[in-house]
Amino acid sequence: MIQPDHATHTSRTVHRDDRAQYLVVADETSLTQLRSELALLPLCARGRVFIEVAAPEDEFVLDVPLRMTVTWLPRSTRTGRPGTATRCAPGEAVRRAVTAWTAEMLCDGPGSTTAILTGDYRAVAGIYEHLVEDVAMPVSSIATPSMFRLSGPR
Repeated sequence: MIQPDHATHTSRTVHRDDRAQYLVVADETSLTQLRSELALLPLCARGRVFIEVAAPEDEFVLDVPLRMTVTWLPRSTRTGRPGTATRCAPGEAVRRAVTAWTAEMLCDGPGSTTAILTGDYRAVAGIYEHLVEDVAMPVSSIATPSMFRLSGPR
């Protein structure tokens, strides 16, 4: 059995986890593409899948690698921007979720994280901008639909 080398890691040193992780984002308009993208991930893939849908009734069991966590984000159970008393707009719940996840999981930088963004242009563009500008994720680590022309070739 291969054990990770923790000899240089002590309570006073920072432990860097260099394993690749995935951030996968989708909405109800891209479920077919989402299934295809998830099928292409390695079985040992780890990370998070955020899926925004209109209502909880739209949720279903999704086949993902064992180390991937799926979070469904039904808009009907959420509010819009704080203090506005508006409904959650398409793309808003998934943008909030990705922003919170990156603040927690990528606080030391993006490392070897790969983002796969599918769905409505407004959500994908907003998340793409956040990943590139706020998180400093390399454009080469972000996959978006080619028709959106947000990143280089995949």
